[in-house]
Amino acid sequence: MQEKENNDGIVFKPIFKVVLLIFTSFIIFGALAIIFYGPRQTQVDITEIDPELLENGVHVRTGLIEADGLQTVITNCTTCHSSKLIIQNRMGEEQWNATIRWMQKTQGLWPLGENQKVIVDYLTKNYPVLEKGRRPPLTDIDWYPLEGK
Repeated sequence: MQEKENNDGIVFKPIFKVVLLIFTSFIIFGALAIIFYGPRQTQVDITEIDPELLENGVHVRTGLIEADGLQTVITNCTTCHSSKLIIQNRMGEEQWNATIRWMQKTQGLWPLGENQKVIVDYLTKNYPVLEKGRRPPLTDIDWYPLEGK
């Protein structure tokens, strides 16, 4: 290989120039990639700032209704499962107690002691059984005939 000398007397081999060019390219393209595709500052999740934030009568982080016993439910129930599991179930006192007994027997739920009454009272008040039935009949409808083939 031929060696070339620059004005300062430093000797550069052509392979060194190629390596230097590749290294410089990695630095430049890496910096550009970070600038254009790097981490973006996203909108801050308000629950990260205040995990106990209540808004319009609802606990923001869990979606549970604000009422007596809310913190007891959060502490004892959302430790193991999502609050959505609570919200989607609507039961009476007997059914909530049976569900708690089932969780204690099969899912490893600890004895709740006095907290069980607080939890069940909260759940029956805020997530009671919904009365289901037929929808009301349709009224004031502008019917029109369908034309056949």
